[in-house]
Amino acid sequence: MTDHLAQAANQFISIAPLLKELTEQSKTKNATADEIATAISRIFENKLSPVQCSSLLSLLRATKRDREPLVLAKCGQRMREAAAQVDRKALRDVIRTRGRKEGSYRGGFCDLVGTGGDGWSTFNVSTTASILASSLLLLGKHGNRASSSTSGSADLLQAIKPKAPVIGAVNAGVLPSLYEKSNYAFLFAPTFHPGMRHVAAIRKELGIRTIFNLLGPLANPIEGSIEARIVGVFHEELGPTFAEALRLSGARKGLVVCGEEQLDEISCAGKTKCWRLFERPNPAFRGPKDEEDENFTTSDEEPEPRTVVDIQEFTLEPSDFGLQSHALSKVSPGKMPEENAATLMRLLRNELPRDHPVLEFVLLNTAALFVIAGICDVDASDMGHGDNGEVIQENGPGGLRWKEGVRRARWAVESGQGLASLERYIEASHAAAGP
Repeated sequence: MTDHLAQAANQFISIAPLLKELTEQSKTKNATADEIATAISRIFENKLSPVQCSSLLSLLRATKRDREPLVLAKCGQRMREAAAQVDRKALRDVIRTRGRKEGSYRGGFCDLVGTGGDGWSTFNVSTTASILASSLLLLGKHGNRASSSTSGSADLLQAIKPKAPVIGAVNAGVLPSLYEKSNYAFLFAPTFHPGMRHVAAIRKELGIRTIFNLLGPLANPIEGSIEARIVGVFHEELGPTFAEALRLSGARKGLVVCGEEQLDEISCAGKTKCWRLFERPNPAFRGPKDEEDENFTTSDEEPEPRTVVDIQEFTLEPSDFGLQSHALSKVSPGKMPEENAATLMRLLRNELPRDHPVLEFVLLNTAALFVIAGICDVDASDMGHGDNGEVIQENGPGGLRWKEGVRRARWAVESGQGLASLERYIEASHAAAGP
């Protein structure tokens, strides 16, 4: 027994100096974001002892280092590096062959995700909205089972009747081929982040929020191929932090949102604070006007980028989308997965009244992803059967077309294309699972 314990201890790497720096918060020697991220990466390799791992997570929370944009960006990068790796070239091929370019949307992958932990336990809005959005966009929905709510995204999908997707069959190896048949894929976190199993018991025993409660939205395994995203945060003070962390991570289109009730969705009840990431031309860029030569440079120095990413802050409310407000009590507390799945299917089959609170809650969030992706930036549309092509060009907060986003979201419901997209994903997941 003694030899076994000694062997286990020998596999661990000590981070005692880092823990000391975090404890003392020295003015002369403070732990850097890279040092913290390196320590976090050891967790995925099972190289930290349980005592030092729990100490690290607790100290990051106590010192609020886990709320710093650079720390989050660096740790998110290490988490993605430790994830199961998806063939990037194959994903680029998917975008080229299946991406439906429209407006300023270039056909890339999108995600709609929240940090969770807001305590509201509402209906599975982001998962439902991501399914609807896949009628017009490529979606890589990163998610997991419930931790603080009654029904997580994985729980919802697995409760769909009569035929649920095989979420565990969609792994890094089959993902590109799945996208040949489906615009939608659910990226089940335990499948893509196997290293997280080494910290699961520690997180449960600690019983407090840790940096891992924040890293999920930054750890999408196809991050490099994500063009646009909506990220919900559970507290308003996290909004600017996440927006900057996304910018540091290379994001160029995104919207970080927090409902005034400290809700990690766009609220159907009242106002929502928003932080939008968007590209604008870089006045310092001296290259050609066209993007034909990606490696253009005028000297041996690092060239200025063609565009820069700015962050714009504004507030949204349901009336900006042309919708009425609904008290959160109408969409929460969330039901068990089976009940939520039944509501999801009623919504996709267009069986809910047009002003149903859950439907309008979902329309708000679907519309926002359409707007941020850029497909609303057109003079006319051709979505398919049921689309009259008449774009609502009215601009709202941020100078964006929120009502046009709702028109498209309603089309996804009423045309049946949202349901069709889900059915294609379910069939593709079963094909990936094999006989």
